[in-house]
Amino acid sequence: MYASRRLRTTFGLWALWFFFPLTLVAMADLSSHVSSEIGRHQTLVIGKVSVDPKKQYGVMKPIADYVVRRMGNLGIKRALVMFAKDNAMMISYLRQGKVDWITETPFSAGVFVEKGEAEIILRRWNGGVPEYHTVFFARRDSPINSLRDLKGRTIAFEDPGSTSAFLLPAATLIQHGLPLVRLTTPREKPPADMVGYIFASSEVNAPAWVFRGHVDAGAFSNLDWNDDGRMLPSLKKDMRIFFRTKAIDRGLELVRRDLDPAVKNRLKQILLNAHNDPSARAALKAYKMTTRFDEPDADMARRMDWIKSLSAIIQESLN
Repeated sequence: MYASRRLRTTFGLWALWFFFPLTLVAMADLSSHVSSEIGRHQTLVIGKVSVDPKKQYGVMKPIADYVVRRMGNLGIKRALVMFAKDNAMMISYLRQGKVDWITETPFSAGVFVEKGEAEIILRRWNGGVPEYHTVFFARRDSPINSLRDLKGRTIAFEDPGSTSAFLLPAATLIQHGLPLVRLTTPREKPPADMVGYIFASSEVNAPAWVFRGHVDAGAFSNLDWNDDGRMLPSLKKDMRIFFRTKAIDRGLELVRRDLDPAVKNRLKQILLNAHNDPSARAALKAYKMTTRFDEPDADMARRMDWIKSLSAIIQESLN
């Protein structure tokens, strides 16, 4: 009962954030002095699921403005940004035609595609990298050599909203038959047949806790592993990777299913060519250090099928 209750509580809280309606936050360009006569059909709305709209607005607005400046002959004159606090609210927006274009992680993108409300049009490269994966690591002197060795031990994740440092590694552990239980402190021990986890709140804390013996292992992206600011060299020399997940895409661009084909195709072409346009440099940098976009292919489709299976595993774990 203890294990079941803790697992149900943890993933239940995550599911409330990830799947069910909470509060919607919509933000238009309040600084804009565009005439109020500009209607919805003349507006391109970019959307994002986020609990921090204020921070994300500066990420989204420059790229939306860049795109709209190149859509004038289609009658598009204004760019707006809209946020939802959960996927269910974004799905509602898509159904109502209130959002045209979404940027998301593969897990959320999979939800929108599965519901039939959006389609993936492009992949986004962040910092010159199109894909990444999760690495599980432990101290070099640790007896942990595989995921199975984590049973009865503890692992540090980053936070509930992290794809590579929670959703992906958590789903991977469940997929390998290792049930999870959330712990209240790093020193707390899980039941012998489960893997205990705790959130470290940052990429830096996880390796520090592993190094000091507060937890037995950590998990975050291979990019964090190779970042000296997140995996300090003084700690890394005493760490080793014992498992790597499959790769997933860094970011995906989607549009609602019924978006005007002319607008969809123009959006694709603008983004595909943006890395060759010097005037796009600032907007791309603001847009999560984007370096380019490319089109979906068969490999991406296979990765999305895998993500779908992981999402199903997480949902099943709630029952």
